[in-house]
Amino acid sequence: MNYRDFLQKVIYHVIDPLIKGMMKCHITPNVVTTLGFIGNMVAAALFVMAAYDAADDYPDADFYANIVWGGAVILFSGLFDMMDGRLARVGNMTSKFGALWDSTLDRYSELISLFGICLIFINTDWFWMGVTTFAAMIGSVMVSYVRARAEGTGIECKVGLMQRPERVVVTAVTAILAGALHNLWWLAGGMIVIAVLANITAFWRVAYCYKEMNGK
Repeated sequence: MNYRDFLQKVIYHVIDPLIKGMMKCHITPNVVTTLGFIGNMVAAALFVMAAYDAADDYPDADFYANIVWGGAVILFSGLFDMMDGRLARVGNMTSKFGALWDSTLDRYSELISLFGICLIFINTDWFWMGVTTFAAMIGSVMVSYVRARAEGTGIECKVGLMQRPERVVVTAVTAILAGALHNLWWLAGGMIVIAVLANITAFWRVAYCYKEMNGK
């Protein structure tokens, strides 16, 4: 069992009582997915507020507080990412539209969050970190895109180091640390990690599909 499977089992053990409660309240997976997306919109708004504060009076307490809260909201919203899938499977509520809705809102959630971080770096005169964050946005989208295209050809493609759960954790934790310690280098480090490893993961998946297709 790899570390992702182990962590997944631990998290499922924690959230299963919530899943049962949702089933009793007739809450659908699509509702849970939408709530997670709204949470990420709130996180993005907090990052934009931090960027606005930076343009006006950087650094100040509000600037760092908004970054901390933005990271915390991303981490909390990440739980909805797991709960919607778990609810769909346990409650026998899986659907093709649900899978499409989940995937679509995941992409929106990630892009708007990283956009807010990109603005923070640009407004604090960290131009190249803004560029790096944009590269992280590209890598994040391409990791998911390659998997979707691969599955369209009948290949299950989950290889790589920086899948969505890892990207969510890195973004959230480094944002919390940057805000709490009043040091943007933590957030910069997180964006560098995602920019490098997400794009490596995207090409890793392309190479994996190439081998699979040639093997067939």
